Amino acid sequence: MDELSTADGLDALAPLLRLFASAAAHEHVTRAAAELGLPQPTVSRRLERMQRELGATLLERTGRGVRLTRAGALLLPRVRRALDELELGLAEIAAAGSPEHGRVALAFLPTLGAQVVPALIRGFRADHPRVRFTLMQDPSAVVLSRLREGAVDLALTSPLPSGPGLRSQVLHVQPLVLLVPEDHPLAGRRSVALAEAAGESFVGFKHGIGLRQITDELCRAAGFEPELAFEGEDADTVRGLVAVGLGVAVLPRQRRRRPGTAALAITDPPAARTLGLVWRSSALEPAVVAAFRDFVLAEGARLTAGLT
Repeated sequence: MDELSTADGLDALAPLLRLFASAAAHEHVTRAAAELGLPQPTVSRRLERMQRELGATLLERTGRGVRLTRAGALLLPRVRRALDELELGLAEIAAAGSPEHGRVALAFLPTLGAQVVPALIRGFRADHPRVRFTLMQDPSAVVLSRLREGAVDLALTSPLPSGPGLRSQVLHVQPLVLLVPEDHPLAGRRSVALAEAAGESFVGFKHGIGLRQITDELCRAAGFEPELAFEGEDADTVRGLVAVGLGVAVLPRQRRRRPGTAALAITDPPAARTLGLVWRSSALEPAVVAAFRDFVLAEGARLTAGLT
């Protein structure tokens, strides 16, 4: 077929895909008609018209049944794929309109995976048990890149981004502390000016992780560049290395003190991490994504207060 006849062929074929696929599967027009709930003469006429308009014989009679011709055998796998894609698309449309079904793709910082994200998902699924989640744990730069590219629907991150294309809302502000080994000279103190840690080795995070950016900015505000003894990706690893004396670290305050460490409030400069939810301002959201976003914005601050 040339370009024009291909378009004409699509016009003829599209409404009749299920008829052809059913007749090919049953190798019988009457059985196909019964499956489709149509009179057998109607199915026969439509199949004949389809083949006439396509200019190709797709089915040939064999006694009381039918079988695929070479042209029909070439076309059938593509027809089945097209029907599968249409069925999937219709299912996605149905899910997009319901906040009770579907999937939410959420990206978040590694430091939020232990407590914050589980608390939010547990709270939402209490009323939406059929909703599923695709979760991606990455540094803040990757989290925001995934969001901009459309790979995820929502992102939990810190610090919150600025610029066009994204919207965000603060969930809460986490106080940051200087975590030191329990036998450190500062361990008996309740608070510290960060400048007092200028000569310390720091256990920190790799570039691209939000806490690394925050730590660097706080140390510069205190008048020094931190000397890093280790750069990691996981907050629990950082806490463990502080506990064995590798260095000190700037981290969110925990409800429970890590054994072997002491947490000192940072009084100067003001030290906190702003945690928030980010989404694309121009995205057409499925209902389930909007429902989870609205839940997090309404309940997230309460559910995650004091968590890290």
